[in-house]
Amino acid sequence: MNDARTQVPSTQYRSIVFYHNDGQREIAGKMKAQEEARTGATIFTEIVPFIRFHLAEGYHQKYYLRGVGDIAAEYLAVYPDLKDFIDSTAAARVNGYLGRYGTKAQLEEEIDSLGLSEKGRKRLLGIIAR
Repeated sequence: MNDARTQVPSTQYRSIVFYHNDGQREIAGKMKAQEEARTGATIFTEIVPFIRFHLAEGYHQKYYLRGVGDIAAEYLAVYPDLKDFIDSTAAARVNGYLGRYGTKAQLEEEIDSLGLSEKGRKRLLGIIAR
Protein backbone atom coordinates (compact mmCIF):
# COMPACT_ATOMS: atom_id res chain seq x y z
CA MET A 1 0.00 0.00 0.00
CA ASN A 2 1.31 3.45 -0.90
CA ASP A 3 0.78 5.83 2.05
CA ALA A 4 1.33 9.51 1.16
CA ARG A 5 2.14 10.29 4.80
CA THR A 6 5.33 8.21 4.63
CA GLN A 7 6.59 9.33 1.23
CA VAL A 8 9.58 11.63 1.14
CA PRO A 9 8.63 14.83 -0.71
CA SER A 10 10.50 16.26 -3.67
CA THR A 11 13.72 18.03 -2.72
CA GLN A 12 12.89 20.87 -5.09
CA TYR A 13 10.14 22.23 -2.83
CA ARG A 14 11.18 20.84 0.52
CA SER A 15 10.79 22.77 3.73
CA ILE A 16 13.77 23.58 5.87
CA VAL A 17 14.44 25.42 9.12
CA PHE A 18 17.77 27.14 9.58
CA TYR A 19 19.13 27.82 13.05
CA HIS A 20 21.84 30.18 14.25
CA ASN A 21 22.56 28.62 17.64
CA ASP A 22 21.89 25.55 19.78
CA GLY A 23 18.88 27.17 21.45
CA GLN A 24 17.15 27.70 18.12
CA ARG A 25 18.02 24.15 17.04
CA GLU A 26 16.49 22.72 20.21
CA ILE A 27 13.31 24.79 19.85
CA ALA A 28 12.89 23.76 16.20
CA GLY A 29 13.40 20.10 17.07
CA LYS A 30 10.85 20.25 19.88
CA MET A 31 8.29 21.99 17.67
CA LYS A 32 8.76 19.41 14.91
CA ALA A 33 8.35 16.54 17.39
CA GLN A 34 5.23 18.14 18.88
CA GLU A 35 3.65 18.56 15.45
CA GLU A 36 4.49 14.98 14.47
CA ALA A 37 2.87 13.75 17.71
CA ARG A 38 -0.18 15.94 17.12
CA THR A 39 -0.72 14.86 13.51
CA GLY A 40 0.58 11.31 13.69
CA ALA A 41 2.54 11.95 10.50
CA THR A 42 6.22 12.24 9.73
CA ILE A 43 7.39 15.78 9.07
CA PHE A 44 10.22 15.85 6.57
CA THR A 45 11.34 19.40 7.36
CA GLU A 46 15.11 19.48 7.81
CA ILE A 47 16.66 21.44 10.66
CA VAL A 48 20.13 22.58 9.67
CA PRO A 49 22.63 25.29 10.61
CA PHE A 50 22.39 28.57 8.70
CA ILE A 51 25.33 29.07 6.38
CA ARG A 52 24.25 31.41 3.60
CA PHE A 53 20.99 32.88 2.31
CA HIS A 54 19.93 32.39 -1.32
CA LEU A 55 17.15 34.54 -2.69
CA ALA A 56 14.53 32.51 -4.54
CA GLU A 57 14.08 32.99 -8.27
CA GLY A 58 12.08 36.06 -9.30
CA TYR A 59 8.98 34.09 -10.27
CA HIS A 60 8.74 32.77 -6.70
CA GLN A 61 8.83 36.25 -5.19
CA LYS A 62 5.57 37.63 -3.79
CA TYR A 63 3.82 34.43 -4.83
CA TYR A 64 0.43 35.17 -3.26
CA LEU A 65 0.46 38.78 -4.43
CA ARG A 66 1.17 37.74 -8.01
CA GLY A 67 -1.96 35.59 -7.85
CA VAL A 68 -4.12 38.69 -7.44
CA GLY A 69 -3.31 40.48 -10.68
CA ASP A 70 -5.03 43.79 -10.07
CA ILE A 71 -3.33 44.35 -6.71
CA ALA A 72 0.02 43.11 -8.02
CA ALA A 73 -0.29 45.52 -10.95
CA GLU A 74 -0.47 48.46 -8.55
CA TYR A 75 2.88 47.50 -7.01
CA LEU A 76 4.46 46.60 -10.33
CA ALA A 77 3.52 50.07 -11.61
CA VAL A 78 5.41 51.61 -8.70
CA TYR A 79 8.24 49.05 -8.80
CA PRO A 80 8.77 48.06 -12.46
CA ASP A 81 12.27 46.80 -11.59
CA LEU A 82 11.95 43.27 -10.14
CA LYS A 83 14.56 43.96 -7.45
CA ASP A 84 12.57 46.94 -6.16
CA PHE A 85 9.34 44.90 -6.23
CA ILE A 86 11.05 42.10 -4.27
CA ASP A 87 12.48 44.57 -1.77
CA SER A 88 9.19 46.41 -1.20
CA THR A 89 8.06 46.13 2.41
CA ALA A 90 4.50 47.06 1.44
CA ALA A 91 4.35 44.37 -1.24
CA ALA A 92 5.77 41.86 1.26
CA ARG A 93 3.10 42.79 3.82
CA VAL A 94 0.30 42.42 1.28
CA ASN A 95 1.77 39.13 0.09
CA GLY A 96 1.64 37.90 3.68
CA TYR A 97 -1.99 38.89 4.13
CA LEU A 98 -2.91 37.19 0.86
CA GLY A 99 -1.15 34.08 2.13
CA ARG A 100 -3.42 34.25 5.20
CA TYR A 101 -0.67 35.40 7.55
CA GLY A 102 -2.48 38.09 9.49
CA THR A 103 -5.97 39.02 10.46
CA LYS A 104 -8.48 41.42 8.98
CA ALA A 105 -8.12 43.57 12.11
CA GLN A 106 -4.35 43.76 11.63
CA LEU A 107 -4.79 44.65 7.98
CA GLU A 108 -7.30 47.38 8.83
CA GLU A 109 -4.75 48.91 11.23
CA GLU A 110 -2.07 49.23 8.58
CA ILE A 111 -3.87 49.37 5.24
CA ASP A 112 -3.31 53.11 4.87
CA SER A 113 0.46 52.56 4.93
CA LEU A 114 0.50 49.95 2.15
CA GLY A 115 0.33 52.36 -0.80
CA LEU A 116 -2.74 50.89 -2.46
CA SER A 117 -5.43 52.83 -4.30
CA GLU A 118 -8.90 52.93 -2.77
CA LYS A 119 -9.95 50.22 -5.22
CA GLY A 120 -6.93 48.09 -4.22
CA ARG A 121 -7.69 48.56 -0.51
CA LYS A 122 -11.30 47.46 -0.96
CA ARG A 123 -10.24 44.47 -3.03
CA LEU A 124 -7.64 43.36 -0.48
CA LEU A 125 -10.03 43.77 2.44
CA GLY A 126 -12.66 41.79 0.54
CA ILE A 127 -10.24 38.94 -0.04
CA ILE A 128 -9.08 38.84 3.57
CA ALA A 129 -12.65 39.02 4.88
CA ARG A 130 -13.52 35.69 3.18
